[in-house]
Amino acid sequence: MASAESHLRRRLFELTARRDSLDALASVYASRPDDGAGAGAAEGVEVVDRLSDVITLIEQASAECETEMITCQPGGGRPTEELEQAVARDTALLARGVRMRTLYQHSARRHAPTQAYVERVATVGAEVRTMTELFGRMIVFDRRIAFVPHHQRRGGAAVVRSPAAVAFLVDAFDRAWDLAVPFGEPEHAPVAVDDLRQGILRLLSKGLKDEVIARRLGISLRTCRKHIADLFQDLGAESRFQAGYLAAARDLLDGPGDGP
Repeated sequence: MASAESHLRRRLFELTARRDSLDALASVYASRPDDGAGAGAAEGVEVVDRLSDVITLIEQASAECETEMITCQPGGGRPTEELEQAVARDTALLARGVRMRTLYQHSARRHAPTQAYVERVATVGAEVRTMTELFGRMIVFDRRIAFVPHHQRRGGAAVVRSPAAVAFLVDAFDRAWDLAVPFGEPEHAPVAVDDLRQGILRLLSKGLKDEVIARRLGISLRTCRKHIADLFQDLGAESRFQAGYLAAARDLLDGPGDGP
């Protein structure tokens, strides 16, 4: 048991390092001069400002996809309209024999429209897993083209075609996938709840405010504060500092360097 826990801690620490590296990569792309899509596309990154153009490019990539689509969807449940649009696209992909894997945060398990979407696509072969935190939003087709959010414009995207950058994103996804919990297995629900509370505890120990913790974990502020109150009670803590100290003292934080 001790060996397994040690291995898991190493994997979680590795995932955190990967997330930090991904943030650094995103910062590099964000700092590039915005000289138009042509210059970016020539070097493997095309910046697209308009949502309608992004949708067109995603639909094109989806139509051309032959082997695999992977998506990472942080922030809890997705808007109902997005899910309704995704059902037709995703079921068409699956019908062609394309493998589809999606990562959500644990909080999406309690979002009825997301539950309905997962049930529909899972029946035709989609794989869906959840974990406490995700490294960022993205969609990748055939490990050759990736879409990540625009660094400034809401609804825009950076279209990444650089083989090295796409491989980096896919590797980060695969490592997260290995640590995630299958969405459609009820017996794993207690694990998801425990992971969520452990994530709250870890972010608490870093001194983050309730609003920031809720946003990071894709849950409502009310739910976040309910979990915090329960954690205080379980730990016998009367303050955030004391909760972090007691969690570290009892080795409850989920990775090296995550203590206060």
